[in-house]
Amino acid sequence: MSDQLLRAVQGGVRAVDLGRQLRVGMPQSPNHPQFWHTLPRRHGDVTRADGGSAANDMITTGTHVGTHIDALAHVSHDGKLHGGADAGQSCLGGKYVEHGVHTIEPMIRRGVLLDIPRLLGVGRCEGGYEITVDDLQSACAAEKIEIERGDVVLIRSGWGQLFAEGSPYVGGPSGVPGVGEAGAQWLADKGVHAAGADTIAFERLAPGGGHALLPAHRVLLVESGIYIIEALDLEELSQQELFEFTFVLVPLNIFGATGSPVRPLAVTSA
Repeated sequence: MSDQLLRAVQGGVRAVDLGRQLRVGMPQSPNHPQFWHTLPRRHGDVTRADGGSAANDMITTGTHVGTHIDALAHVSHDGKLHGGADAGQSCLGGKYVEHGVHTIEPMIRRGVLLDIPRLLGVGRCEGGYEITVDDLQSACAAEKIEIERGDVVLIRSGWGQLFAEGSPYVGGPSGVPGVGEAGAQWLADKGVHAAGADTIAFERLAPGGGHALLPAHRVLLVESGIYIIEALDLEELSQQELFEFTFVLVPLNIFGATGSPVRPLAVTSA
């Protein structure tokens, strides 16, 4: 057998699930439609002659709810998408033909966790805390990690601990920790393929500011063509001190969509 990857898999791998479970009522940005799940047919509603029965489901959801990836079509600036594409003309028939989520190739890449609370010696970063370039560089040094071009960099703030509490996770009055414009530019200068965080909007949200200003989205999506992954569960990675791993992510192949729910995995040898 010549396939080294197959040999590695047969030798045993372990995977850490980085995705949030999709549940009705889970916290979300107020900018997006909520997730909804119902059962149009339950067991016993229709019973076959032999006694068999089947249940089925229906879901409706925004594409930026739960753990999800932002396509490059998600954000424009001064009417332009990444690469100067016209944001209006790129939308044909209600679909973003250019830069839609269908253009994101499946990711099997080196993943890196930058654990900021571990660096700072706290359980989680405070609401509205800006993760600085110095924080990012210091986390790399502490973890003996060098960011390489094409990596997927996941930034843990510890804010994901609040996900089950609902509105505190959204962080309206408190703000939400995350990188600002300078941190996003640092990631862009490193040439990363994608960047993710355990928060609702990836970047810092000022206390009481909501989503009024999102400069990191502009730097990454519009100016640099770097995908953003939000609402990740990074607690187990931190607990296991897994700072480097194979990152696997496949978006739903929705033609023309601005994003997609995802269930990313951090994979290592067993």
